[in-house]
Amino acid sequence: MKKSKFTFVDLFAGIGGFHQALKYLGGECVMASEIDKNCVEVYKTNFPNTKIIGDIKTNWKELPQFDMLCGGFPCQPFSKAGKQNGFKDKNRGNLFDYIIEILKVHKECKFILLENVSNLSTGNSKEWWSEIQLKLQSLNFYVTDEPIVLSPCQFGIPQIRERVYIMGIRRDIRDELKLTNHYIHKEDLGFQHLQRPIECLKLGSAWEILEQNNSIDDKYYLNDEQTQILDIWDEFRAGVNYKTIGVPIWLEYFGYGKDDQTFMNTKDYQGVYYKELPDWKKRFVDKNRKFYLENKDFIDKWIVKYDMLSKNSVYKKFEWNCGTDCKYLKDTIIQFRHSGIRAKRPTYFPTLVAINNTPIIWDKVKQKYRKITPREAANLQSFKKSFKFGKSDEQTYKQLGNAVNVKIIKILAKKLIGFAKNNWEDQ
Repeated sequence: MKKSKFTFVDLFAGIGGFHQALKYLGGECVMASEIDKNCVEVYKTNFPNTKIIGDIKTNWKELPQFDMLCGGFPCQPFSKAGKQNGFKDKNRGNLFDYIIEILKVHKECKFILLENVSNLSTGNSKEWWSEIQLKLQSLNFYVTDEPIVLSPCQFGIPQIRERVYIMGIRRDIRDELKLTNHYIHKEDLGFQHLQRPIECLKLGSAWEILEQNNSIDDKYYLNDEQTQILDIWDEFRAGVNYKTIGVPIWLEYFGYGKDDQTFMNTKDYQGVYYKELPDWKKRFVDKNRKFYLENKDFIDKWIVKYDMLSKNSVYKKFEWNCGTDCKYLKDTIIQFRHSGIRAKRPTYFPTLVAINNTPIIWDKVKQKYRKITPREAANLQSFKKSFKFGKSDEQTYKQLGNAVNVKIIKILAKKLIGFAKNNWEDQ
């Protein structure tokens, strides 16, 4: 059996994004930690020889010796979508402290590679980043001098998903000629000339991750009701001067059948009068009302034709983010969101998230709208083709939304190990 080049522990392991990347580089996972039972089941299926312990807070002392510590520690305390309590979050924010305790005991650890949401290191959150830097430096590690924030689209994958990566190398094993001071710089990583994510995109690049076969299961295709509402909005978009609105379209704010005075003195769908709305919401309402009046003849007939005011809330909102680059909805990437139906240019897919909000595309082979499949979502995260997922698509989309991008981890881990002396394995 070929000897592994290095060993690693996979903390907050999810379904094994780090594991795939480090195994590809010759690493051996000596232990993983994950508390989600559905993730554990998938992890065991793909990595049956790896021992998995549960909650790292109670089981961290079971970890054997290792060369690299990696993991995407919980992001909710730092995410813009959460309360942003950071390290003050008593349930998840303090999990970084357990990483520190592990490193205090496992002085043999040579490399650190962690991932989290970019919000951990930006704006008012820079104190969190500084705390991470100081704690790792106090344990004899060189760390990056500034946050390394990367997105898959910077490496040829059509997804904007900015994440911060925390890298560390033990001081005594680093090659002095490769790392000349107390930090790892973007120049050391070769990232100083990376384009900004938005500059990496080209029209149509999103289609590159789609599976090119005719065997897509029927369950991924939209039902008749969803297909019909997309066709209805495509007819709407073709019949009005939609370029003039400048905000998402909300039918509730058209004021259908009302004169201006009546409209201003009627409670909206949330039970609020116009004069009680905040200024930003008034501007939003004003733009919808103005757009409606400019296209009133067409819109009134369209509303009656499809009984639009009786539709559910999601179906009554529409957002076109394609400018003139796309002619039809079939040319775009679509999402059914709580805020309505959103159409985007096919330059990249929306960030995969832990909630089921699956992007929709037009299948040119079967001439139908469908969700991207779990396999296609896995392509966005650079998961290998042979990776086996669970039986629940909902769980798979969620797991991939929580996963790291395997390609980025490969790149970072390879560079990190490359900073070490030639004989680092023996030290």
